[in-house]
Amino acid sequence: MNKYLILCILIAFLLQNSIFGQSDTYSIDITNFSSRKYDEFSPVYYKNGLVFCTNRKTGLFLNYLGQDNKGLLKIHFVDISKGAGKGKLFSRDIKTRFNDGPASFSKDGDTIYYSRNLKVDGSIREITNPRNKLGIFSAINIDGNWIKGQGLRFNNEYYNITTPYISPDGNFLFFASDNPEGFGGTDLYYSEWKTDYWDDPVNLGPEINTAGNESYPYVNSAGGLFFSSDGHEGLGGKDIFYTEKKNGKWQKPVHLDPPINSQFDDFGLIADSIFSEGYFSSGRKNSIDIYHYKTNFQQLFYCSDQRENQYCFIFTDKGEIPVDDRYIQYIWSFSDGTKVQGLNAEHCFKGPGAYTVSLDAIDKNTGRVFFTKQRYDLELKDIEQPVITSPNSALSGEPVQLDGLMSFFPGSDILLKTWYFGDGVRTVGESVSHTYKEKGDYEVRLGLKIRDNSTGVIRDVCVVKPLRVFDSLAEKNTYDSEESKPYHRSDIKEYDHAFQKNIYSVGEDSNQDMVFHVELLSSGTRLSADNEIFKKLPAKFTVKEFYLPEAGSYSYVVREEMSLMNTYPAFAEILKLGFSDAKVKPFVLQDAESKELNNLKRVFGVSADAYFRPGTYNLSSAGTQFMDLVLGFMSKYPGVKLEIEVHTDTQGSAYSNQVLSQRRAEAMVNYLVINGINRNKLIAKGYGGTRPVASNILEADRKLNRRVDFTIVK
Repeated sequence: MNKYLILCILIAFLLQNSIFGQSDTYSIDITNFSSRKYDEFSPVYYKNGLVFCTNRKTGLFLNYLGQDNKGLLKIHFVDISKGAGKGKLFSRDIKTRFNDGPASFSKDGDTIYYSRNLKVDGSIREITNPRNKLGIFSAINIDGNWIKGQGLRFNNEYYNITTPYISPDGNFLFFASDNPEGFGGTDLYYSEWKTDYWDDPVNLGPEINTAGNESYPYVNSAGGLFFSSDGHEGLGGKDIFYTEKKNGKWQKPVHLDPPINSQFDDFGLIADSIFSEGYFSSGRKNSIDIYHYKTNFQQLFYCSDQRENQYCFIFTDKGEIPVDDRYIQYIWSFSDGTKVQGLNAEHCFKGPGAYTVSLDAIDKNTGRVFFTKQRYDLELKDIEQPVITSPNSALSGEPVQLDGLMSFFPGSDILLKTWYFGDGVRTVGESVSHTYKEKGDYEVRLGLKIRDNSTGVIRDVCVVKPLRVFDSLAEKNTYDSEESKPYHRSDIKEYDHAFQKNIYSVGEDSNQDMVFHVELLSSGTRLSADNEIFKKLPAKFTVKEFYLPEAGSYSYVVREEMSLMNTYPAFAEILKLGFSDAKVKPFVLQDAESKELNNLKRVFGVSADAYFRPGTYNLSSAGTQFMDLVLGFMSKYPGVKLEIEVHTDTQGSAYSNQVLSQRRAEAMVNYLVINGINRNKLIAKGYGGTRPVASNILEADRKLNRRVDFTIVK
């Protein structure tokens, strides 16, 4: 049916009921094919009519209903498109000598699942045996004939399995059983279709099943479950309840409003796709009959608190990578042009949309990005929910305006809006007005019936919003001023409608195998060593090539350091030389020898003051102990070629610093050679004070520059 026609029919019908003062949620009438003498119950839709159970024949149904002196149950059909009539036997193909039904059909109507006794042939003694329980059987329609199939593999002679209903998607078969392992009486179970068989039954659990009897399941297109129970609190006898799954858990069942439910047995409900009308069974007269119902007001089964869309957030970074705030500052950058200084920031977006967020370490001297700490794409979405637009308060005796125009369900059509004002009054419409007679706290509920445009599935959703009503304007104004206080801003990572993608984060995901590269440039193609780009570099810079498979590019690096700040002097110098694409990037060591060497340096340190006697190139006791560790490393990895670098600060002459650093480097090489390492696998390099990792103004910085380093040559 055309979606606009559905909408018009719904609104016209419900408005008519509202205009004429209809107060009941549902209106009901007994169907004209129900009889006074016999039972008719458990209807299901089939083609242009209904298939239902009836005992219009004589016999005894012993196993489930327990009705005395009633005929055998048979499956009947009535064509409701032609004004009904009394109905007729559904099919002789599946008729047995004993009890048949209730039944359920696949979506295409070609497969029927129905309840019947396990044994339907044989002697009276055999078919009346207490073990002749009810089970579920199937049949397939081929050229107008129903071809009987096998009973379900889990039918059992020790307990009943009955009242089947197959879900509209065909994936689940629900049914009732008095399996003694259940919670008591009859419980509801489901079985999942596994390509070519029905899986083992699963009990729906204590949220649904009680010590009483649960049966007659019906599943709508959205997966909601209607069922009957005499174990949940109701009006008496069996009552009809509704539940649905949320986050994998069945919700607490909701009792359907009168007059569908009554003090008598009410069960076997079905509904059209929008729950505007349907049928159910009831024993409220001398026999069990089928009733037709119409929905006057959408019953709101589950309502969530209305949430506010958030656009203002706190941005934090927990990764510990120290920077020197004399030279570097952290700045958050947002793609809407806003920048906020600090590791933690607050920012408000204009609304939902796609954004880019980054946390950069900025060079204070140049304003250039020194290092990117964090970056990701952010998709900020509005919450899919009904939205009640209204004031937070009202005055008794004066109308308050409410609307649901901001309700947000992209990709779906909203077919109906139903309002519950919390004082017993209901209505329908997009924009409504209501006057509260008395002061107090009320809960306004807005229920929507929405249809997914891609699947056609129709479901009900509902929100609740508090409204406080006052007798005096002064009290109202005081309340409104208190309610207008700023709300708490949550961390962007905690908001469930902010979706982070392509996340790049250094620090929170760092490990001991991470080092920092001063990258001169990156290239999608490999560059030769004599490329013109490299000729601008002073001799003290050695270019190393790294292939980055995840990026499919080559990275050309002039410095590798364990500490981020140790890369800053080289980065600043490279920028001055005109390499505007220079960046500092994290790099995770991959090979075992690089990881082990890095760990040695990280654990034992690289202080030249510790490894050499002051002002000399003689190794200290700590120096020889450390060189023994390096010796063990070289022995473990005999294929490694190692460059030993020694650096000084800039105190004194550049020449004397150069000589001292070179002799210290040679002393370390000689120690290793004397202890058996091939000299061809060792390179001694003294750089003096030409490659600082900190300024030389303060002694604390100069001490950092007086260091040794070990690099694997590849």
